[in-house]
Amino acid sequence: MKPIKRSVAFVIYSEDRTRFLIVRRPPDDDSLPNVWGLPAGSLKESETSEDTVIRAAKEKLGTDVSIVELVGEGKVERNQYTLQMREYEVKIEKGEPKVPQHVQGITQYSELKWGTADDLVETARIESLCSRLYLKSIGRTW
Repeated sequence: MKPIKRSVAFVIYSEDRTRFLIVRRPPDDDSLPNVWGLPAGSLKESETSEDTVIRAAKEKLGTDVSIVELVGEGKVERNQYTLQMREYEVKIEKGEPKVPQHVQGITQYSELKWGTADDLVETARIESLCSRLYLKSIGRTW
Protein backbone atom coordinates (compact mmCIF):
# COMPACT_ATOMS: atom_id res chain seq x y z
CA MET A 1 0.00 0.00 0.00
CA LYS A 2 1.30 3.45 -0.96
CA PRO A 3 1.90 6.12 1.67
CA ILE A 4 -0.52 9.06 1.79
CA LYS A 5 0.79 12.58 1.23
CA ARG A 6 -1.57 15.23 2.62
CA SER A 7 -1.45 18.65 1.02
CA VAL A 8 -3.32 21.89 0.44
CA ALA A 9 -3.66 24.33 -2.43
CA PHE A 10 -5.08 27.81 -2.34
CA VAL A 11 -6.78 30.30 -4.63
CA ILE A 12 -5.98 34.02 -4.33
CA TYR A 13 -8.33 36.12 -6.47
CA SER A 14 -7.53 39.52 -7.93
CA GLU A 15 -9.50 42.42 -6.42
CA ASP A 16 -12.11 42.26 -9.17
CA ARG A 17 -12.20 38.41 -8.99
CA THR A 18 -11.63 38.07 -12.76
CA ARG A 19 -8.26 36.37 -12.31
CA PHE A 20 -6.33 34.45 -9.67
CA LEU A 21 -2.70 33.87 -8.80
CA ILE A 22 -1.00 30.94 -10.52
CA VAL A 23 2.57 29.74 -10.06
CA ARG A 24 5.04 27.76 -12.15
CA ARG A 25 6.68 24.78 -10.45
CA PRO A 26 10.46 24.57 -10.80
CA PRO A 27 12.11 22.56 -13.62
CA ASP A 28 13.51 20.04 -11.09
CA ASP A 29 10.13 19.33 -9.46
CA ASP A 30 9.68 15.57 -8.96
CA SER A 31 6.04 15.31 -10.05
CA LEU A 32 5.04 18.25 -12.27
CA PRO A 33 8.15 20.12 -13.55
CA ASN A 34 7.56 23.55 -15.16
CA VAL A 35 3.77 23.21 -14.74
CA TRP A 36 1.50 26.15 -13.93
CA GLY A 37 -0.92 25.62 -11.05
CA LEU A 38 -2.11 27.03 -7.76
CA PRO A 39 0.16 27.64 -4.78
CA ALA A 40 0.30 24.55 -2.59
CA GLY A 41 2.04 22.97 0.37
CA SER A 42 2.38 19.64 2.15
CA LEU A 43 1.17 19.17 5.70
CA LYS A 44 3.76 18.67 8.41
CA GLU A 45 3.03 16.00 11.02
CA SER A 46 1.32 18.22 13.59
CA GLU A 47 -0.37 20.69 11.21
CA THR A 48 -3.98 21.12 10.20
CA SER A 49 -4.80 21.93 6.59
CA GLU A 50 -5.55 25.50 7.62
CA ASP A 51 -2.18 25.84 9.40
CA THR A 52 -0.44 24.63 6.26
CA VAL A 53 -2.18 27.18 4.05
CA ILE A 54 -1.01 30.01 6.32
CA ARG A 55 2.57 28.65 6.48
CA ALA A 56 2.83 27.90 2.74
CA ALA A 57 1.59 31.37 1.77
CA LYS A 58 4.31 32.92 3.94
CA GLU A 59 7.13 30.55 2.91
CA LYS A 60 6.34 30.35 -0.80
CA LEU A 61 4.81 33.76 -1.61
CA GLY A 62 5.89 36.04 1.24
CA THR A 63 2.30 36.90 2.16
CA ASP A 64 0.06 36.65 5.19
CA VAL A 65 -3.35 35.24 4.27
CA SER A 66 -6.68 34.47 5.89
CA ILE A 67 -8.89 31.59 4.84
CA VAL A 68 -12.19 32.49 3.18
CA GLU A 69 -13.63 29.02 2.51
CA LEU A 70 -12.97 25.44 1.47
CA VAL A 71 -13.17 25.12 -2.32
CA GLY A 72 -12.95 21.33 -2.57
CA GLU A 73 -10.99 18.19 -1.82
CA GLY A 74 -9.86 15.09 -3.64
CA LYS A 75 -7.09 12.59 -4.25
CA VAL A 76 -4.93 11.25 -7.07
CA GLU A 77 -2.52 8.33 -7.33
CA ARG A 78 1.13 9.21 -7.96
CA ASN A 79 3.92 6.70 -8.61
CA GLN A 80 5.24 6.72 -5.05
CA TYR A 81 2.22 7.87 -3.00
CA THR A 82 -1.45 8.80 -2.90
CA LEU A 83 -1.92 12.58 -2.88
CA GLN A 84 -4.84 13.87 -0.79
CA MET A 85 -5.56 17.58 -1.17
CA ARG A 86 -7.86 20.20 0.28
CA GLU A 87 -8.18 23.46 -1.63
CA TYR A 88 -9.09 26.80 -0.06
CA GLU A 89 -9.90 30.30 -1.19
CA VAL A 90 -7.74 32.76 0.74
CA LYS A 91 -7.40 36.53 1.00
CA ILE A 92 -4.08 38.37 1.23
CA GLU A 93 -3.93 40.31 4.48
CA LYS A 94 -0.34 41.53 4.20
CA GLY A 95 2.42 41.48 1.60
CA GLU A 96 2.75 41.30 -2.16
CA PRO A 97 3.26 37.80 -3.68
CA LYS A 98 6.81 37.25 -4.92
CA VAL A 99 8.76 34.16 -5.97
CA PRO A 100 11.10 32.57 -5.13
CA GLN A 101 11.21 33.21 -1.38
CA HIS A 102 14.57 31.56 -0.55
CA VAL A 103 13.25 29.26 2.18
CA GLN A 104 15.33 26.09 2.28
CA GLY A 105 13.81 22.63 2.07
CA ILE A 106 10.54 23.42 0.30
CA THR A 107 9.48 23.70 -3.33
CA GLN A 108 10.00 27.25 -4.54
CA TYR A 109 8.14 28.49 -7.59
CA SER A 110 10.00 29.91 -10.58
CA GLU A 111 7.30 32.37 -11.73
CA LEU A 112 3.90 33.74 -10.83
CA LYS A 113 1.18 35.61 -12.71
CA TRP A 114 -2.51 36.43 -12.59
CA GLY A 115 -4.29 33.80 -14.66
CA THR A 116 -7.68 32.37 -15.55
CA ALA A 117 -9.30 28.94 -15.58
CA ASP A 118 -8.01 28.50 -19.14
CA ASP A 119 -4.46 28.44 -17.74
CA LEU A 120 -5.29 25.34 -15.66
CA VAL A 121 -6.95 23.15 -18.30
CA GLU A 122 -3.73 21.66 -19.70
CA THR A 123 -2.31 20.98 -16.25
CA ALA A 124 -5.56 19.32 -15.15
CA ARG A 125 -5.18 16.94 -18.09
CA ILE A 126 -1.78 15.81 -16.78
CA GLU A 127 -3.23 15.12 -13.33
CA SER A 128 -2.53 18.37 -11.50
CA LEU A 129 -4.91 17.85 -8.59
CA CYS A 130 -5.04 21.52 -7.59
CA SER A 131 -6.05 22.44 -11.16
CA ARG A 132 -8.69 19.71 -11.26
CA LEU A 133 -10.19 20.75 -7.94
CA TYR A 134 -10.42 24.38 -8.98
CA LEU A 135 -11.94 23.63 -12.38
CA LYS A 136 -14.44 21.25 -10.79
CA SER A 137 -15.44 23.95 -8.27
CA ILE A 138 -16.46 26.30 -11.10
CA GLY A 139 -18.16 23.58 -13.17
CA ARG A 140 -15.46 23.48 -15.84
CA THR A 141 -14.21 20.30 -17.54
CA TRP A 142 -10.76 19.57 -18.84
